[in-house]
Amino acid sequence: MYLHSLPLLLTTLLIALLIPSAIFTFTSSRNTVAMSSTTITLAEAFKSRRSIRVITDDVKVVDSRIQEIIHDAVLHTPSPFNAQEGRVVLLLKDEHKKYWDLAKEVVKGLVPAQFFERAYEPRIKMYRAGYGTALFFTDPAPLKAFEAKWPTLVDEFPKCKSLIKVWTTLSAEGLGCSLQHYDYPALDARVSEEWNVPATWKVKSQLVFGNPAETPPEKIFEPVENHRLFVHGA
Repeated sequence: MYLHSLPLLLTTLLIALLIPSAIFTFTSSRNTVAMSSTTITLAEAFKSRRSIRVITDDVKVVDSRIQEIIHDAVLHTPSPFNAQEGRVVLLLKDEHKKYWDLAKEVVKGLVPAQFFERAYEPRIKMYRAGYGTALFFTDPAPLKAFEAKWPTLVDEFPKCKSLIKVWTTLSAEGLGCSLQHYDYPALDARVSEEWNVPATWKVKSQLVFGNPAETPPEKIFEPVENHRLFVHGA
């Protein structure tokens, strides 16, 4: 019974994290010299997280803090059967820019020239202007034994669960982030070669971040009650 309800339990845990609480806080070190800090609730951090694509590499968050955030997210994110299959490759500074140079080269050879110049080239230029990229992968090896034992649950295994934690916490630190999906086998092969990433790892997404250089537009929300949220028994 417990194993068959695992996806529901993981979903419930994520929902529980969204409940406003003064107990859970993020500490944001915004001044790398004086290390002054502000504290916000977890709910406030989720609410303030937005997609910010226009960024620069002039960040005030030290590398060690960025690494700490991603380390903690990877370490403490739940996984099916505690398989711990999530993998992250963090690229900063020149390594970040190298990744987007590779992405530009690969995509340019895959899509029509006019479409590349209109849709891809300007966006890749924006991402490259940032400070870092976190590449999120799933390593299928830890899940193999469970897939054979519980084949009906394979499609229900959550993927890339640490991503929302990293995105939210980096945003709470004052960084601008956006989630991208450059899932091209040719690019995966270049990444595997350049950064010694096992070819068996499955790329899920890229989180690009830097100093925010734009204010996102007001977000339009669909109705929640009786449209996206349904409550019974309250």
